[in-house]
Formats: sequence, structure tokens, C-alpha cells
Amino acid sequence: MQISAKAVKELRGKTGAGIMDCKDALTAVDGDVDKAVVWLREKGLRTYEAKASRAASEGVVTSYIHAGGKIGVLVEINCESDFVARTEVFQELCHQIAMHVAAASPQYVSRDDVPEDALDRERSILQAQAETEGKPAHIAEKIVEGRMRKFYEEQCLLEQPYIRDEDHNVESIIKDAVAKLGERIAVRRFARYVLGQDSNVAETSPSAADAS
Repeated sequence: MQISAKAVKELRGKTGAGIMDCKDALTAVDGDVDKAVVWLREKGLRTYEAKASRAASEGVVTSYIHAGGKIGVLVEINCESDFVARTEVFQELCHQIAMHVAAASPQYVSRDDVPEDALDRERSILQAQAETEGKPAHIAEKIVEGRMRKFYEEQCLLEQPYIRDEDHNVESIIKDAVAKLGERIAVRRFARYVLGQDSNVAETSPSAADAS
């Protein structure tokens, strides 16, 4: 079918995808822009998974200062080539993630980075809460698992709802960038500084970094 320039422009405005990707998406879903947005996100997921094992040793360390100099963030984000590191899409992604860290105050990069003792402590607290509520054992177990998912969403950068679009998490905006740029992208570490407080420094564990 014939895809209009107006539809391509609208889809690009919603997703930031390239012209040819937009045309392919619209063609695949018979010109439906909303369905094309979903198609592009699914493509991003497939691309992200296909590139997950490739080395990412280039990238940038970017900074963001907020609240009149009272909050500062440093984030290291890696990609595969210096060329991609210098693109507008990659630079904007880094800026978005640094802003998100400033606003959402994550404690870890991913759930793989949460120390075992922190997980054990959280599970113990949640288990005690469930027992206090008088829930049967099998129900309490499900409640604890559900609340642990909430814990990861609150504490882990990649699983936090993105501050500018809470229907999607931070990992999903990285997947979108992977689909556009064609390279693996990974958040390596971040540091969040608040005036007068101890800094929060988080880094992907070596095993997690090798596997991601």
C-alpha cells in the first residue's frame, strides 16, 4: 500500500525512528500509526536481544546538574563504536538517563547488582508483613514475590518507569535506541550526588556486565 509522508512524519515524531524504519513499520501494519509504534518497539526488543552478547567498550560519561546545583549525576553508558557514541540519538539517550537518575534516585543499575544480603533483608521484611496480615502461606509467598517485583521497579534503574513516559521503563528506551543505532548499549555505572549527603554510586557487577 502507499504510505503517506504525513503518516511517516507522525510516526517519526512519536518514536524518533528513521524514515525507512517508519515506512517498513507502516507497511507491515497497513498504515496504522499506533500499531506501527508497537511494531517498532517489538523490533527494538529483537534487536536488543540479538546484540546483547556483543562487546560495548566505547561510549561516554555524561553529567547532569539539577535543582540549582544541589543534585549532580554522572553516568557511564557504553556502546560498540566511537561513531555511535557521537551521534545525536546516543547523546540524547545519555542525557535522558542522567536526568532520570537525578529525579528517580535508583540504588542499582539492574536487579543482578542488588547484593544478596539486601535481597534477604527485603524478603524477610516482606515475609513478616505478609504473616502479620494473616495471609495463608501459599498466598503470602505470592504476595512477597509481587512486592519484590515492586522493590526492583523502585530500586533498579533499568526497571524504573521512565520519568517522561511511565508506561515504559528505562530499559525500554535503551532498547529503542539499540533499534535505531544498531549497536549494543549498556549502562555501566552511575553516581548521584546530593548536596550535604553521602553520594550514591552504583555499578554493574562484572558478571552482569559480561552477560548483558
